[in-house]
Amino acid sequence: MHNEKEFEGFKSSMRLYKSMSLSAILLISTVFLALAAYGLWAPDLSLGELQKRYGSTASNVVNVDGMRIHYKDTGPQDAPVILLLHGFGSSLQTWDVWAGSLEQKYRVIRLDLPGFGLTGPSPSNDYSELNDVNTLTQFVDKLGVSDLSVIGHSMGGKIAWTFAAAHPDRVKALVLMAPDGFPQPEAIGTKPYAMPAIMGVMKFSLPRYFVRKSIEPAFADASALDDKMVSRYHDMLRAPGVRAAILERGNQTIYTDPVPRLKKIKAHTLLLWGEEDKMIPSSNAASYAGVLAQSQTVFIPRLGHLLHEEQANIGLAKVTEFLDANRLTTQ
Repeated sequence: MHNEKEFEGFKSSMRLYKSMSLSAILLISTVFLALAAYGLWAPDLSLGELQKRYGSTASNVVNVDGMRIHYKDTGPQDAPVILLLHGFGSSLQTWDVWAGSLEQKYRVIRLDLPGFGLTGPSPSNDYSELNDVNTLTQFVDKLGVSDLSVIGHSMGGKIAWTFAAAHPDRVKALVLMAPDGFPQPEAIGTKPYAMPAIMGVMKFSLPRYFVRKSIEPAFADASALDDKMVSRYHDMLRAPGVRAAILERGNQTIYTDPVPRLKKIKAHTLLLWGEEDKMIPSSNAASYAGVLAQSQTVFIPRLGHLLHEEQANIGLAKVTEFLDANRLTTQ
């Protein structure tokens, strides 16, 4: 009798599931028709079109485990190397101003990280911390780089310090700009980038207005966000497969205890923060400074999370001073 009741309950559940599935299909279909009707349908842009817009060529690509990593490598090839790592939802163009200055004295390498920009989705669909570090290690090895300095922003900051912890003898100087990855103890095991299911709609619809409103909180002064910048973010989010990859990375990213790894870092480290950062508060700097072996902290007034785009030259001056002071260790 108990088994019969369970079976009836199972059949009832399946009928409900099928009904809900049909309703969901009808709802999704209605949403898509509405998006198309109102001109909000936003399919991926072609890789060829984006390459033309942003000056990419075949020489800007290196293959790592079947993934075509898009990068730029500028400056004297025999100079100390600086590797630039962008944040979540961004691309290597975020460093345009900084790279243009740093390449006068350094070999500057910047890339679209897996799942972003013209690199696009990982064929393995693996966006774990371990895979990020393995990919980055193979990338710099293929470029023939042994010793280097690393600058990382936000998510890229987390990847930067994770890489520095994995290769303490290779990373000679480290700049962490509002780095992610140092959660409160109760947040360990949570998914910081996980998005609600409704965000899946962005794979099909991505209005410019939505992109602008998503970026504005990263600025202390939203008027610094110009149309060219919004267009670039909008374009790169519409690179082939990127929106789905972003959602996948969000679901795979899990906070872990950073302390054991941070203690392995030997590099001189600059912690750089905009004082008005609304996304990763500048108070987080104290957590890193309390663990890192050698660090200094600089807060920049009246700047937000995207300090290298809001007022590029202010943060650049601080970073240049730090790198020049540590230049002997980067050779």
